[in-house]
Amino acid sequence: MRAAICSRVSTRDKGQEIANQVSQLEELCIAQGWELARQYVDHESGTKPSRPQFQQMFREAAARKFELVVFWSLDRFTREGTLSTLKYLELLEHYGVHWRSLTEPWIDSAGPFRDVVVSVLASIAKQEQVRISERVRAGLIRARAHGTRSGNPIGRPRLVFRRDEVVTLRNGGFSWGEIAKQLGISKTSARRAYETSSD
Repeated sequence: MRAAICSRVSTRDKGQEIANQVSQLEELCIAQGWELARQYVDHESGTKPSRPQFQQMFREAAARKFELVVFWSLDRFTREGTLSTLKYLELLEHYGVHWRSLTEPWIDSAGPFRDVVVSVLASIAKQEQVRISERVRAGLIRARAHGTRSGNPIGRPRLVFRRDEVVTLRNGGFSWGEIAKQLGISKTSARRAYETSSD
């Protein structure tokens, strides 16, 4: 089986070396008799979907350059939230690629807990979406109570907003247009806030 290593260290992660992750993942491949076909290494926040190597991995997974992706832990794979994580894992499976965590042996699409893991992630993702919707609804109700129907401030709005709300909404599956509307900002500002969010 051809395996690909996916590893990541944020520039803000102190005391973590990418070499430590890679060497342990290489040892796993050798022990299992897998051919190491690819390595994808990013030095960025796991909340960024635009990580170059991460995106390259999915392009090459679609081209069937390997049959398995191994990562040190799920949060080294992505930290975009449960819904995004679930979508990524399902996309790999759609391409016919299995996935496995080194430090979390139950996170293994070829293992006995595969269906349990996917079911739990799906349940958590659903709850995340419900919580986000409830927060947005509560915010609109609060804003309307202060005199506006849409929730937008009267007069020219100041471009002040919480960037963590952008991340939360985006990871919850909201479009850039929906996020911009909810926070009263432009889609460009929403994207920029998401891409510059820290780990």
